Amino acid sequence: MAHIIVVGNEKGGAGKSTMSMHVATALARMGHKVGALDLDLRQRSFGRYMDNRRAYCAREGLDLPTPEYHDLPDIDHDQLDPGENIFDRRLSAAVAGMESEVDFILIDCPGSHTRLSQVAHSLADTLITPLNDSFVDFDLLARIEQPSGKILGPSIYSEMVWSARQLRAQAGLPAIDWIVLRNRLGAQQMHNKKKMGDALENLSRRIGFRVAPGFSERVIFRELFPNGLTLLDLKDIGVKGLNLSNVAARQELRDLMLALNLPGVRVDF
Repeated sequence: MAHIIVVGNEKGGAGKSTMSMHVATALARMGHKVGALDLDLRQRSFGRYMDNRRAYCAREGLDLPTPEYHDLPDIDHDQLDPGENIFDRRLSAAVAGMESEVDFILIDCPGSHTRLSQVAHSLADTLITPLNDSFVDFDLLARIEQPSGKILGPSIYSEMVWSARQLRAQAGLPAIDWIVLRNRLGAQQMHNKKKMGDALENLSRRIGFRVAPGFSERVIFRELFPNGLTLLDLKDIGVKGLNLSNVAARQELRDLMLALNLPGVRVDF
C-alpha cells in the first residue's frame, strides 16, 4: 500500500505548495510512482503548480519526471451512506483509486482548518509541517508565556494532530512520523533563530515531532512556479553552471529528503 505524506499546517504563506512540489517531484525523479492531491479546493496552489508543469512540458516537448496529479472525484449525494460526509467520501475515493498503483501519495492541505484537512491528517504516515521561523507561526503549535518564554501548552494545530494520532491508534495504524520544518529562513536575525530553535527543540520533546531544516528564502522558488519546475529540473532544461544560491538550495532539498527518512527511498541526487 502507498505511504501517505501529508503537508499541512493551519497558516498560509509557510511554503507548503513549494515543499509539496519539490518532495513529490524528487520522489518521482528517484524512480518512485507518486500520486498527488491538493485539498485547497479554492486556491489550488499545488494543483496550479502541477498544471504549469504539464503545460511547460507540452510546450517545450519535454518528458520530465512528474507525479500523477488527481483532482478529488465528484460524488453524487445519492451514493452517500446515511450521515456520511461528502468530503470524507471524496477524499477516501481519491486515495483508494491510487493507493495500490503508486508508492507514495502526497496530499497538500489548505492553510486553514477544514474537514478535508482534518481527515487527511488522520491518513498521514508522514506529516510535514513547514513553519516560518517566527513566533507568529510557532503560536500554531504552542502557547508561550511572556516574557519568560515558558511553554504553557499545545495550541490549535497540535491539538488537531493529537486527535489524528488518536484516531490512527484506535484503528491499529502505525503512529504518524511528524516533522516540523523551519522554512523560509532568512540570512539575518540570528538571535531570533536561536530562540526559535530552542523553543522548537523543547516543544518537540513534549508533543512528539522531529525538527528538520527546510528551505531558505530564495528568489529561485518564485521563478520556478510559473513553469511548474523544481530545483532538480534546471539541468534538464539547459541551465548550466548553477550559481551558488541554486547549488545551496539543491543541497537543502537533499538534506530535507534525507531527514524525511521515507521507506524505500535512497536519496541519490
